[in-house]
Amino acid sequence: MFTNEHELNYALSEPSDALVARMANIDGDIMILGAGGKVGPSLAVMAKRAADAAGTGQKIFAVSRFTDPYVIEFLREAGVEMITADLTDEAQIKALPKVKNIIFALGRKFGTGKEACETWQINVGVPALITRQFGDANYVVFSTGNVYPMRTPAEGGCDETTAPDPVGEYAMTSLGRERIFEYAAKHYGAKVLLFRLNYAVDLRYGVLYDIAERIWHDEPVTLHVPAFNCVWQRYVNEAAIGSLTMTSTEVERLNVTGPEQYSTREAAEKLAAALGKPVRFLDDEGTCGLLSCADKCVAAFGMPDKTVDEMILLQAEWMKSGGRQLDKPTHFQETKGNF
Repeated sequence: MFTNEHELNYALSEPSDALVARMANIDGDIMILGAGGKVGPSLAVMAKRAADAAGTGQKIFAVSRFTDPYVIEFLREAGVEMITADLTDEAQIKALPKVKNIIFALGRKFGTGKEACETWQINVGVPALITRQFGDANYVVFSTGNVYPMRTPAEGGCDETTAPDPVGEYAMTSLGRERIFEYAAKHYGAKVLLFRLNYAVDLRYGVLYDIAERIWHDEPVTLHVPAFNCVWQRYVNEAAIGSLTMTSTEVERLNVTGPEQYSTREAAEKLAAALGKPVRFLDDEGTCGLLSCADKCVAAFGMPDKTVDEMILLQAEWMKSGGRQLDKPTHFQETKGNF
């Protein structure tokens, strides 16, 4: 259990011995674009801790507009080199250090329904500017399982060979981002891995937080999406950094999530028990949702270090202790792409 945010951040950014060993196979410095978001801070600090432990001397650059004072202090204390920049500005992109390894973690999801053009600019326009500037760099590109079609639990999760079939403009722009980096591989000699993530859990946000919050406030839980995948944020960080050794000009694709397909009803019931609260359900039980197969990721990086049941207990304790939340809901129950 985590008694404060410092303990949580330390755990989420702790590299394994395997990642420390992998750092020797990553040639050059690492720059994380969009490092001020949900994933970026603990990802950047893990990269720094792994590089220090490996003794490789790599610099870790974190690039964002940086609006959260807590994030700024967390990165500063870890020795991450922060660069404040607006990545929609081509002049500011050109001023960035020319590094070999880029983790592209910038993206926009919420607000797409009202301002779709902003989402297209962030998710498609910015990647075009970045790939022109950095050309044949080594890219791990954060994407999403939203590029896949919806599946019923009986069908099982989509794997990396499943053809994209995005629903809604957010999913379309996410596929557009992938296509821009594929273009860079084809025309600039870039090495690329498309990192299709759903859903990360770090207790301050995530699908388990979304369900727990409704239970905590005596609000009914929707079963519109009957099942989901999720994965501990520490594992996501480790896979993202390690994926820099798996990129290819042929473009690799990697589903990053937990191997467990978990029932929404069961998760809500277990969270309610751990919270000591009753749970009510809306009469809206659906048949399909966003489900991914994580076999390739597990083969590359092993099993996640926490099961869904373990994360449920951690989430409940975090909620009961009044732990900070980021006010960034997943909207995992959305099946029509309206974000």
